[in-house]
Amino acid sequence: MQTVRQIAKEIVAREGGFVDDPDDPGGATKFGVTIHTLRRLGLDLTGDGRVDEADVRALSRRQAVDIFVRHYFDKPRIGELPETLHASVFDMYVNAGAQAVKILQRLLQEMGFNVTADGVIGPQTVAACESAAQPEPDVLRDAYGIARRNYYFHLADRRPASRKYARSRSGGKGGWIKRAEEFLSPRYHLSDSDFNRRIAAWG
Repeated sequence: MQTVRQIAKEIVAREGGFVDDPDDPGGATKFGVTIHTLRRLGLDLTGDGRVDEADVRALSRRQAVDIFVRHYFDKPRIGELPETLHASVFDMYVNAGAQAVKILQRLLQEMGFNVTADGVIGPQTVAACESAAQPEPDVLRDAYGIARRNYYFHLADRRPASRKYARSRSGGKGGWIKRAEEFLSPRYHLSDSDFNRRIAAWG
């Protein structure tokens, strides 16, 4: 299995370089690290006494990996979950914060486990995941990937400005959907026709 840093390096590569999309509430972002994250962590990378767009631009890949490992894997205790979930939950935590854990907890609730969807990984969530991962861990991984994909679809349903992240300009799968499916077994990937049916109401 991959190390945490290897997973983090893949996330950085997936996120890409500097962007400042007005439709993205994260604001100025580089390698997946937003300006809000730098401000929250007090990272004045340029040393000019303020944290602004220049600090986002100054961020290195190594710094981004360090931030992700420390604040998006270690701090939320993703390492306590079954290993089969590490890459997908970690990737989703970078993308959506504690919502990544809430998606998992709501999935566990649907599976009949008594957990609270509070976005915090604690003993109940860990125990439920360990039980749900038996005897076939990949089943839980795939169920989480599908729940994650559905979360993206629901976001785009509610917020038209976000649809460009779920549907590409050519009408195919957008970055959000491709990202969720990277952590899914191929048999659970949506076909083009299934995808088009799912987004038909978007016009």
